[in-house]
Amino acid sequence: MATVLPPPSKRQKREALERSQVQQDVAPATIAGSIRARFVDSDGKELAETVEIPLADATEKNVSSLLNTLLQRDREDFTPYRFRIQIPNSNTVIDSYPTPSEFLEVLRKHGIENPFEVTLSLTAEPQSVFRVQAATRMAHRIPGHGQPILTVQLSPKTDAVLATGSGDCTARIWNTETGTPKYTLQHSGWVLVCSFDPSGEYLATGSMDKMVRLFNPDTGKQIGKQFTGHNKWVTSIAWQPFHLWREDGPRLASASKDATIRVWITSGVTHHVLSGHKSSVTMVRWGGLDHIYSASQDRQIKVWNASDGTLRHTLSSHAHWVNHIALSTDAVLRTGFWDHTKGAPSSTEEKRAKAKARFEKAATHGGKIVERLVSASDDCTVYIWDPESQGSKPLNRLMGHSKQVNAVTFSNDGRLIATASWDNSIKIFDREGVFLATLRGHVAPVFQVAFSADSRLLVSCSRDTTLKTWDMRTFKLKTDLPGHEDEVYAVDWSRGCVASGGKDKAVRIWRH
Repeated sequence: MATVLPPPSKRQKREALERSQVQQDVAPATIAGSIRARFVDSDGKELAETVEIPLADATEKNVSSLLNTLLQRDREDFTPYRFRIQIPNSNTVIDSYPTPSEFLEVLRKHGIENPFEVTLSLTAEPQSVFRVQAATRMAHRIPGHGQPILTVQLSPKTDAVLATGSGDCTARIWNTETGTPKYTLQHSGWVLVCSFDPSGEYLATGSMDKMVRLFNPDTGKQIGKQFTGHNKWVTSIAWQPFHLWREDGPRLASASKDATIRVWITSGVTHHVLSGHKSSVTMVRWGGLDHIYSASQDRQIKVWNASDGTLRHTLSSHAHWVNHIALSTDAVLRTGFWDHTKGAPSSTEEKRAKAKARFEKAATHGGKIVERLVSASDDCTVYIWDPESQGSKPLNRLMGHSKQVNAVTFSNDGRLIATASWDNSIKIFDREGVFLATLRGHVAPVFQVAFSADSRLLVSCSRDTTLKTWDMRTFKLKTDLPGHEDEVYAVDWSRGCVASGGKDKAVRIWRH
């Protein structure tokens, strides 16, 4: 069902007219002065002429817009930039761009007593050198499952390969380009989770039959025996990041309703059993610093050393079940050495080096590697954590939702956080937890959200049978995608392809 906004009432029209006739107070700029800046690229080549920027307006977003204007780009073609400040007559570089109120203090700390008399070099790093178009049409409707679709995931290797799990006790692999089924993978219980490894060579599935199975996506054949050990159904699977893979192959972690997390070698041997939760483990993530993060219905999040299985931190600020967790580096960890160039290094060492470089670039803030965690709960709140620097103390508490928060995710560039809730809304925050916008349009609970690869767009799926894409520049509805016949439980976005599934048992593929 498409969302149709009602026309404004007489009262709304009258109030709008009154507002337009009253002169608004203009608040004076609270920060006086301006700075001179020259823009250079990462090689030191000048991008634009030297300009003066009022300090009150010198936010990173405004400076990014200024550079795009100086480069004579149309507003629709603007590229978001991240800036590093080069201190004059020094090799010092400020990696983290300060806020306008902090600007003068930061410069003075680095020996610049009068910032108004020097010219600063701002190194501009484009955040996405490609643009993903918003999905506007249903490319394929693919029937095949006999029960509702519970999970969908596109391969990091190519968006032509999709895996889905269903209540009909099967997982299926589909070709999204031709809109046809490829392979059917058997379980003896509902398939609750499907997860591709970062290389795209393995597909792991977890089921209510208490087992994890490993498949080859290219042939549909099971690899080795099923992984047995859990006493209740498997709720989540996380793969070891590619740059941490060892000579004996990758590892994966599975979370279960039996309150444990098991770390497996791909041969099916249990490497560690992480026990300590008192209730069902709802989600597991494997970070690039070789830490495993687990969320549980016991209201706690635990951080473990993946190498030896020891507990590092217990995060216990939530007052109800923790439904979902996400890492600021999830996007690069999921795709490993695959990027927008579509090419892959030839040797394993080159692949590992590229995956590590991508992770370190995405995680570096202020000259050090920072991997943040965000958690969503039934207590209607979201917390941001940095266990490495803050331990078990949260960085920020994000409030505003009036009902349970289903899902949370970081944008691919790590700058935005999106939350989906049972109050029919999506909220957008920046990486520090500052509220930016509420996205309203769905008329029923929102189950999942996913960012596009360039972080400019967001897609959401809901019980109201629709998907919607949102513009992250204006925070307005970009496209409405009706087409499902019932609730939409799962959605994923990879490159130019959006895949969704739900209660109507058919996979939908959406493209521009």
